[in-house]
Amino acid sequence: MTNHVFQHGNVGGIRIHVLPTKTFKTYAISLYAGVPLAEETVTPTALIPFVLRRGTASYPETTQFRERLEELYGAGFGFDVYKRGDYQIIQFRMDTINDSFVQSKESLLGESFAFLGEVLTQPVLEGGSFRASYVGTERETVRKKLESIVNDKIRYAAERCIEEMCREEPYRLHPLGQRADLDAITPDSLHQSYLSWLEGAILDLYVVGDTTPEEVEQLVERHFGFGGRTVSSQYQSRFSPKTITDVRTVEERMDVGQGKLNMGLRTSITYRDDAYAHALMYNGILGGYPHSKLFVNVREKESLAYYASSRYDGHKGIATIQSGIEIENYGKAVDIIRKQLDEVKKGNISDLELNQTKAMIRNLLLEIQDSAFEMIAFDFNRQLSGKDRSAEELMSQVEASGAEDVKRAAETVQLDTIYFLTGQKEE
Repeated sequence: MTNHVFQHGNVGGIRIHVLPTKTFKTYAISLYAGVPLAEETVTPTALIPFVLRRGTASYPETTQFRERLEELYGAGFGFDVYKRGDYQIIQFRMDTINDSFVQSKESLLGESFAFLGEVLTQPVLEGGSFRASYVGTERETVRKKLESIVNDKIRYAAERCIEEMCREEPYRLHPLGQRADLDAITPDSLHQSYLSWLEGAILDLYVVGDTTPEEVEQLVERHFGFGGRTVSSQYQSRFSPKTITDVRTVEERMDVGQGKLNMGLRTSITYRDDAYAHALMYNGILGGYPHSKLFVNVREKESLAYYASSRYDGHKGIATIQSGIEIENYGKAVDIIRKQLDEVKKGNISDLELNQTKAMIRNLLLEIQDSAFEMIAFDFNRQLSGKDRSAEELMSQVEASGAEDVKRAAETVQLDTIYFLTGQKEE
């Protein structure tokens, strides 16, 4: 693995992270804007990027906005809205071809910054607020996205399990917000939300490509005119480990043929911890991969589940198990899943399981090097967590993990919530 090191700086309240490299034929640009997840702001914040992508002061019509990207030799532009720990993050992405590969009068990196800066700071306005038709249309876009979760029962069960487990924490909120709050959002109220979001968000700007930190800093000064942002640009870890006294079971009835059995688990190990590698190994052995205990024992040996896997969110210290089962197999499935949790806790882990899991994690970490955006995402995890650990260091910690380390990680894991989405009762 080659060690790619980002160079860090700060311009006008925006943290800058630059990786000068000639490896890629494009510039990868990512802007992360993070605010604490909160009931009052989650829905308007989620709607903001949908409206921003419709038009800017110079390109007010969506067709003009798209034509401008075409003029930049087919530059890519997109965004994502998600949550990391108790923060709601909006990530804008651009990828633009490196100047040396095209005959361009203007610097394409400069033009891309001009475009992204305008998307962020100069949206199209009418009468001092957002364009009403854009707000109306994009409200429906977000509503449909939230409705599609209810229609996808696998996703719905996963969200509901988190919602029940974290019912007293901001993490219960979906990053796209709440359908019930959409109707009250007006062009004017959304513009006010946008202004406070822009002022209050923690901003991290990444560039990977054939450039220098000095060039990027000048471009930010020129194109991201915020006027003295004084934001404390540091993510705060709000993590406090919880002790579970009794497991909570929640059953929900809908018109489903297949039951969805999900479990929520808590661990005291987060991304910041030195034992993070052991928690990754724990999740891999439990249910992260096709060779994992859940997949092999619940799905293959006992034929109790159509799917069975686990996920681990290192920023929140939460693991979740998701499985699809025949409704009448609920009791059996709960028992056998809990048995897998106990097996790892007892340290019943084979060398094969250890080695296969290490190989899977190694491949994922190696793949980071092939993608500028993956390298950016990995470094952003460092900014979020305050933990400075390279992919190489994480790799060697994973390689050095033994069954005893995984067992110790398993001992920190507590089952918190069992959520079961089942069919309607027969009348």
